[in-house]
Amino acid sequence: MDGDPGETMVLGGDPLALLQSSPIFRGLDRPTLAAIAAELESLSLPGGATLFEAGEQPDAMYLLIAGCLGAYAGGETPRLLGRIAAGETVGEMGLVSGHTRTATVRALRDSDLMRLPRESFDRVILQHPAALLRIAQLLAERLESSDRGVVSHIGPRTFTVLPQSIEVDVGSFATELVAALGRHGRAELVWSVRGADHTSAWFHRIETVNDYVVYVADPEPTTWSKLCVRQADSVLLVARAEAPAAPWPLAVRDLGHGSLSARAELVLLHDERIEPGAAARWCRQLPGAPHHHVRGPEDVARVARLLTGHAVGLVLSGGGARGFAHIGVVRALREAGIAIDLVGGTSMGAIMGAGVAAGWTTDEMVERFHRTFVATNPLNDYTLPIVSLVAGRKVSRLLRQEFGDAAIEDLPLPFYAVSANLTTGRGSVHRAGDLWRWLRASVAIPGVLPPVFHQGEVHVDGGAINNMPVDVMRAVHSGIVIGVDVGSDTTFTSDIQDVDLPPLWKLLGWFRRHKQRPTILQILFRAGMVNSEAATVAGRRLTDVLLQPPLADVDLLNWHAFERAIEAGYRHANERLAALDAGARARLGLVAR
Repeated sequence: MDGDPGETMVLGGDPLALLQSSPIFRGLDRPTLAAIAAELESLSLPGGATLFEAGEQPDAMYLLIAGCLGAYAGGETPRLLGRIAAGETVGEMGLVSGHTRTATVRALRDSDLMRLPRESFDRVILQHPAALLRIAQLLAERLESSDRGVVSHIGPRTFTVLPQSIEVDVGSFATELVAALGRHGRAELVWSVRGADHTSAWFHRIETVNDYVVYVADPEPTTWSKLCVRQADSVLLVARAEAPAAPWPLAVRDLGHGSLSARAELVLLHDERIEPGAAARWCRQLPGAPHHHVRGPEDVARVARLLTGHAVGLVLSGGGARGFAHIGVVRALREAGIAIDLVGGTSMGAIMGAGVAAGWTTDEMVERFHRTFVATNPLNDYTLPIVSLVAGRKVSRLLRQEFGDAAIEDLPLPFYAVSANLTTGRGSVHRAGDLWRWLRASVAIPGVLPPVFHQGEVHVDGGAINNMPVDVMRAVHSGIVIGVDVGSDTTFTSDIQDVDLPPLWKLLGWFRRHKQRPTILQILFRAGMVNSEAATVAGRRLTDVLLQPPLADVDLLNWHAFERAIEAGYRHANERLAALDAGARARLGLVAR
């Protein structure tokens, strides 16, 4: 967008006009509005400052003129409940109920407000009962929305790009980011030459006429940089991947990372290929912050989708040889033009998902996984069954052969694998560390493969606890989620009636007559998944698009059903995509983004 936004978008400083535009006062007659306007007091709040704390006695209600506020749940780790935008009110519920504040409210950026003190509020309500009725109606609407599970959209709209040093080509990145954001709404780039001397009202106008605004900060801790950070819903810390990791000129505490004013994310710029070890090195500067690898415009587009909730997450379940169906699903998604932006999985789903996150083509996935699972049986290095039937060395070797020594955090796409932690009794989510090691843990079927022992803890197949880890995806991702469940069909049956094993010579007779007696590998494999059935059902409900390829004729350990499973996944995914409604198709990118 060229030039400054028009003045027609400004609510202005007229208290009466502000009240007329506010949902809580809209519809009241002019004399009532004039009486309320006469009682308002002006208030400015810098970004990061607290308006009021949970547990305090309510002393006023507030009307936000410009800027943005955040409401947070209390506790040791405050959680953002929602954002209050310009034109909205906050704090009136406490005045009506007389109870203490239920949430903490802070300025997410420099904000201008109008304050109506409690005494004035009470006087207005006594003299103008229509105002109380309107407030009661609005509160009822809010409670009704809460009961239906409707919550405020809290996706970020303003982004500050903060370079680590002068060597970072922040201009090119910011320009590409604005172009990528422009595919999802109106976006504008603001740098110091345009914005340094303006007031909060000017920033409010910029943010009013755009869906997304990108502020470009200086590499030094200038006044402009600090202002940009205060304006940001999300701060993108941009660094050259190959450079030595070092702190940002603005201290992390000033960035709002780990506090309430902004959410920091790390962006690592690479020339063509991802620098091994760079993510781990830089993430130590910002523990817990999400990170993104950027090699070109396609990666910037993915970052834009992730930041704005337009990304597509893919969750792949475990299921042994049935997991080959995931390859067919991925092929169908890619042919449909759906960009997969982040991936997670359990057991065989984790292995297939790692190939997607590594950027392998579908043909490369077919070639590599055929070589690993079909050309050789990964489970035939039998051992003395003290811990497991199989030694596990072959599986480890094959995983290292295909994935090398790559770290999870160095994968082009965000990725996680899930294992079952027998030490803690809970699932473990692996987003960093040796990729092959945590894939090996995620597929360590109890009794079949030995556990992975790491730092005093014992990890086995994630299917024992969470075979469909959509909840893990939902915890970090607000966009659409595609879940692929390959373990839902009946696993195996038997056509015999028996309690104990008969003598050996009778067993040999059963095999000759092809009786359906499950083998020890099949029994252990299935037993390791039974306890996660409730979690799998819950995971299915959390998906936006659930794919369940028909795989009843594919045995869990039949590696030679490779092509048949791939084809089943491919066919089923195409059928489901064709049956989606227009809204789901648009969110998936089946229409132009």
